[in-house]
Amino acid sequence: MSQGVGVVGLYVRDQDEALEFYVQKLGFRPHTDVRNGDYRWLTVQHPEQPSFQLGLFLPGPPVIDAGTAQTVREIVAKGAMPPLVLMVDDCRGAYDRMRAAGVEFTQPPIERYGTIDAGFRDPSGNGWKMLQTAGGR
Repeated sequence: MSQGVGVVGLYVRDQDEALEFYVQKLGFRPHTDVRNGDYRWLTVQHPEQPSFQLGLFLPGPPVIDAGTAQTVREIVAKGAMPPLVLMVDDCRGAYDRMRAAGVEFTQPPIERYGTIDAGFRDPSGNGWKMLQTAGGR
C-alpha cells in the first residue's frame, strides 16, 4: 500500500555547499547524511513538513554514468530544471529575510494570479518559486 512521496531529489554540484544553503539560508533542517563509499545520501527537511525530505544528490554513479553526470550538471547550472515551489505565509517578508541571508533572487515579489510570488536559485542552479499561500497577507 502506498503512503505517499517521502523524498524528492535535486542534483547539486557540491553537497556541503547545498547543505549549508538549505539549512543556513532557507531554514531547512538536516535529516539524513550517510555514505556508502563515494556515494552520499544527504537529505534535509522543512521544519513544518517532517514527513517529507529533500534529497541533495551529486549526479553520478550508481544512478548515472560519468558522461551523463556532466551533462546533468550543465543543465542544472543553466537553471533548466523545473522549479520547485516553497510555500510561505508572507512572500515579501520571506524575500527580505532571505535576501539579507544572501539568497540571490531571479525575480522580486510580484502580485499576479491573486497571490504573490518570487523566484530564486540555489548555488547549483536549481530554480525555486516562492509562493504566498492564500491565507497570507
